[in-house]
Amino acid sequence: MVRSFVLPLLAAAGIVSAATLPRDNVDCTGVNAISPKCRSNEVKYTRDVYYVGGRLISTATGNITADQLYVEKLTPTCGVKHPNPLVFFHGGAVSGVTWLNTPDGRKGFASHFIEKGYQVYLLDHTGVGRSSQEATSEYTLWNSTGVESVQAGFTAPELNPTYPQATLHTQWPGTGQKGDPYFDQFSKGVIPFTSNWTMGELSMRASGCKLLSLIGPSYLISHSSGAQYPILLSNDCPDLVAGNINLEHSTQPFWNYGSALNSGSSIRPWGLANTPLTYDPPVTNSSELSKEWDGEDTLAKRRCYIQTEPARKLPQIAKVPYLCTTGEASVHATYDHCVINYLNQAGVKTDWIKLGEVGIHGNGHFGHLELNNLEIASVVEQWIQYQDRQKR
Repeated sequence: MVRSFVLPLLAAAGIVSAATLPRDNVDCTGVNAISPKCRSNEVKYTRDVYYVGGRLISTATGNITADQLYVEKLTPTCGVKHPNPLVFFHGGAVSGVTWLNTPDGRKGFASHFIEKGYQVYLLDHTGVGRSSQEATSEYTLWNSTGVESVQAGFTAPELNPTYPQATLHTQWPGTGQKGDPYFDQFSKGVIPFTSNWTMGELSMRASGCKLLSLIGPSYLISHSSGAQYPILLSNDCPDLVAGNINLEHSTQPFWNYGSALNSGSSIRPWGLANTPLTYDPPVTNSSELSKEWDGEDTLAKRRCYIQTEPARKLPQIAKVPYLCTTGEASVHATYDHCVINYLNQAGVKTDWIKLGEVGIHGNGHFGHLELNNLEIASVVEQWIQYQDRQKR
């Protein structure tokens, strides 16, 4: 008989499965699940790590590397069964970890797609996490998101709703408040990110297209502010983008919304980006884009900037199939239509799936981590399968 204290050592060495370890009287909630006595819900894959792109910057102490992109390559042990890889772009204030297991230990999006036989790539955007940059004057201006803002905006917006849809939020695991083990696990993964959007976009444009040139045409799956990068790659190297999939895109044209009516701040002077996009007729300066407000501003549905007609087109971006999904309880339910309207006006065909309308209810902004996250993953997978059939 193997003594009980030996089992965790054997599991760590891969000699026995972690699933064989006892769980009786073991607390496996939140970070406690790090214990070798707790089972993992992850699937089997092999993992390789790379840095893609980058450039040298001369400093007083020598050349340093900047703009390199951290990439994890996750390959299903069952074999790759689909022709196009999936590349995941995280949102603001988090890292590529957001696509792995959820704060309460369930399978994340990466596991779902690996289990289905997809080749998966996870990124830490330049300037974030394992792609963090040297604090040079041309690059790094840090900001982050406080615990209170995380609670109010993402994990428990229903407690003090600033928009009507927030009261529908039901899917965050646990209470969504400080002191809950799942909230604490999630909030510790909220990290600084760059507020120098121009430099961030320029570096991601270069390293992103470089990555796609190495791995071939891929589906780009993004969350929140991570959506700005697939838009740019669709503009710069559309032949390498099989599809642009956005879980609540944060590329609202020309504007970031405040919580009060008629509030916010100007951003993205090129409409969907802070750096140049290819318009037709051509634009050499963002000031040439003429815009106007469309609609009345309400807390349930915000007004949008659109182009003044005749609208310029986005011919490069229009080459790439586009999908957005929106949770019924997310603040994005109030303004995701603005991006859809802008793209349609610019000649980009879009698909927009409102999750509540297809029977997936109660989701906030981080739906890919919530209790019904794999239902959302299945919607994304069905869209990918449809695009693949169209190409045959």
